[in-house]
Amino acid sequence: MSRVAKAPVAIPNGVKVELQGQDVKVSGPKGSMEWTVHPAVRVCEENGQLLVARAEGYEKDWAMAGTTRALINNMVVGCGTGFTRKLTLVGVGYRAQAKGKVLNLNLGFSHPIDFPVPEGITIETPSQTEIVVSGADKQQVGQVAAKIRGFRPPEPYKGKGVRYADENVLRKEAKKK
Repeated sequence: MSRVAKAPVAIPNGVKVELQGQDVKVSGPKGSMEWTVHPAVRVCEENGQLLVARAEGYEKDWAMAGTTRALINNMVVGCGTGFTRKLTLVGVGYRAQAKGKVLNLNLGFSHPIDFPVPEGITIETPSQTEIVVSGADKQQVGQVAAKIRGFRPPEPYKGKGVRYADENVLRKEAKKK
């Protein structure tokens, strides 16, 4: 059995948490988020920490309490420091350029791809072959990075494509005569 729900969520300086019934509102320098907690879970604040436990009458819902604790921790960390995901373009002529709220990608197709940046996400291109996706919502940052990677996933023979910066692409050997 996991003990994730039993660990308290530390609230850093600059992050404000409001509890109103089953609603949790977190606000900080990177943004604000709110979420409604499942009825089987109880959340309370003590000594600058959030404690998560299962509610009375729900004996088998420790898994829901652990999930709730992880999601609330992601909200607190996201509003405090934010999340980032780095992507790398590998291939001759593959380029990325951020223009305001649009990411322009040249990935070897006959046409460039214009990806509209969703609200709450910032995309930077430190170089032509690097993309940095950042934001307060961990799920949204990962989803946007996965969509960008999905335009041209890395292929196993030459390794060309869009990959995460920490991704290890398994290479295959070419066909022999």
